[in-house]
Amino acid sequence: MAREQRLKKALDAHPRIGTAEAVGEERFDYVFIDCPPSLGLLTLNALVAGAEMLIPIQAEYYALEGLGQLLSTVDMVRAHLNPDLAVSTIVLTMFDARTRLASGVASEVREHFGDQVLKTAIPRSVRVSEAPSYGQTVMTYDPGSPGALSYLEAAREIVVRGSLS
Repeated sequence: MAREQRLKKALDAHPRIGTAEAVGEERFDYVFIDCPPSLGLLTLNALVAGAEMLIPIQAEYYALEGLGQLLSTVDMVRAHLNPDLAVSTIVLTMFDARTRLASGVASEVREHFGDQVLKTAIPRSVRVSEAPSYGQTVMTYDPGSPGALSYLEAAREIVVRGSLS
């Protein structure tokens, strides 16, 4: 029963989640729920539990089709399970400025979503791809790499916007 509500119930019960008045200064500022690139039960639980969504989108053609399917699912979740869910941030990933395809995808995403799209794009990077095979993030694997620096800049942009609250 209510399998799609389990994550929301667990988060609501967590002692560090809530308003500053209710929880105090030890509360979490952000809770990120990283989902697999599929529309299964785990993703549905995240959509029901979340207030806002950050959507990473690869600068590839098929990613646009996947984004359309995701947004249809978001609309259904809003209609039936979580009317407050907002797509607040979209970040372009695996961006290769040398290709017309990446530039075209970026233009289309920016045209359609406007200010929701971060100005910072995450470049295609061998270091970003290698880091998980060493059990690390790119921040610990190669903190000076262009990919790591781009992720830091994207994080700064999110904080300055105040879009994830």
